[in-house]
Amino acid sequence: MAKAVFTTKSEPAYDDLPEERYHFPRTYLRQVEATVGDWIVYYEPRRPSSDPSSRGGRQAYFATAKVERISRDPRSPDHYYAFVSQFLPFDRPVGFREGERFFEAQLQRADGRTSKGAFGRAVRPLTDAEFELINEAGFQPVLQPEAPIEASPQLGELSEEATAYHRPIIERLVARPFRDVAFSIAVKSAYRATCAATDLRIVNGGGRSEVQAAHIRPVSHDGLDSVRNGIALCGPFIGCSIAD
Repeated sequence: MAKAVFTTKSEPAYDDLPEERYHFPRTYLRQVEATVGDWIVYYEPRRPSSDPSSRGGRQAYFATAKVERISRDPRSPDHYYAFVSQFLPFDRPVGFREGERFFEAQLQRADGRTSKGAFGRAVRPLTDAEFELINEAGFQPVLQPEAPIEASPQLGELSEEATAYHRPIIERLVARPFRDVAFSIAVKSAYRATCAATDLRIVNGGGRSEVQAAHIRPVSHDGLDSVRNGIALCGPFIGCSIAD
């Protein structure tokens, strides 16, 4: 298994739906096969469409997902689908570089400039370290170091020194509580803290949204942690939704 970057445009020429599938030509079959069972990061390039003159893409990593399987495209023998699960949009898009640091080492030439050749590949291998850095940057407002475990005074001299335990990024991604937080932030942001049922924007005195994020199709029924499967509702309407 191996991690990778999947490039997809906001107006893709391929049959991409990042929350569910990634459509690609045979050229990348071997690279995509290596990712089955592992995690990938989605990247949106400068061109939002297949038009060479188009501009306006975010040039940023915007989500992560786990590749489950690959199937041949029945309508095009030279194309395939990579089906994904556990799709999670980042809390903020992450540019391919921050200052002088490139998140993907292969994108930086020896002279420090950007490698256009490497950028031309729609599927690029990603090291575990690079994956960690991109995800930490994308989920930065959500992922906070866990508080040290305080030693109980009743244990006296038998108690151990308090230490902080930092879970690996993969464990955080898989953990349901973390996924709930990331989903909630993404949905509230998309709805601008406005209840879809009442059209009221509910923000408390501290500037915090009081609407709640609900799944349209429940997770228990294969609903996705995607903004497209989310809706923002105020408290009285949560019980009436079909959210899990």
